[in-house]
Amino acid sequence: MKKVGIIMGSDSDLPIVKKATDMLSTLDIPFEVHVYSAHRTPVEARDFALNARKNGFGVLIAAAGMAAHLAGAIAANTTLPVIGIPCKGGMMDGLDALLSTVQMPTGIPVATVALNGAANAALLAAQIIAVEDADLAAKLDAKRASDAAVVLEKDKGISERL
Repeated sequence: MKKVGIIMGSDSDLPIVKKATDMLSTLDIPFEVHVYSAHRTPVEARDFALNARKNGFGVLIAAAGMAAHLAGAIAANTTLPVIGIPCKGGMMDGLDALLSTVQMPTGIPVATVALNGAANAALLAAQIIAVEDADLAAKLDAKRASDAAVVLEKDKGISERL
């Protein structure tokens, strides 16, 4: 199975990224987590992206706030799928990060999830890997069924109370 690479611009993003690592662990998907900054360690971020495919990665996730150039910088240096997690914070409470992550130029796509949407980033990475992994696809199907059962149980509880 291909690994998922998770890059965060700062270790302060770890509480958000933890939701992605927890989801990947639940699905038994191998991953690595690194701190590389698009601005403070551009050489290391570039090297990671350039070598990601040969190092066994199938999808990369990049989490960053404020200017949030990390996902774009990673995507510029690989043709692997890159998923951006814009992180809340700063003067615009994450809107700047969202716009920086989602507004990529033609030719350098970045899939973007919601602000702090690390669990969905991990699920999207899993879905990408599951294109060629039937066992992982089955785990995702089971998760969806379990999530639906939880909602239906809540519906039943509300109906009984009202």
